[in-house]
Amino acid sequence: MTGPSGNGTAGFGHPVAGSPVAGSLGGHGFTVPVLRLGDILLVTLQGELHDGMAEQLQQDITERIAHTRVTGVVIDISGVDIVDSFLGRVLAEIAAGARLLAARTVLAGMRPAVAITLVELGLTLPGLRTALDVERAMELLTADEHRDGGSP
Repeated sequence: MTGPSGNGTAGFGHPVAGSPVAGSLGGHGFTVPVLRLGDILLVTLQGELHDGMAEQLQQDITERIAHTRVTGVVIDISGVDIVDSFLGRVLAEIAAGARLLAARTVLAGMRPAVAITLVELGLTLPGLRTALDVERAMELLTADEHRDGGSP
């Protein structure tokens, strides 16, 4: 059984038994890969994220956290050229939902132009910690896990 992107998933976040793919949301030439790395979900955004896809991503990540009981989410935006106010709000809401489900969220790979745009828009992204890259984001979540004993 394959999902909308033909990648062996039964929809985003619901891998088919035996499938090596962790899950992805496809459509309009845009794919959001979501990998589970131990207790952390790695979400990689690339290109433009349309409004409906962003809302679906938010719902799917929240469901994945609840079902897999991960303790952290890394959202890699290194492949995103533009973050508008809507996407900024969606990222903050993903972090808020994750926090309510006892998971921390780290935004990784923000480009300088994106950071400048967020400041100009007045978006503070509450609840989101940032890291320069995915590796540092993973280290940050792992360090938090060891220091706090797993509580968000």
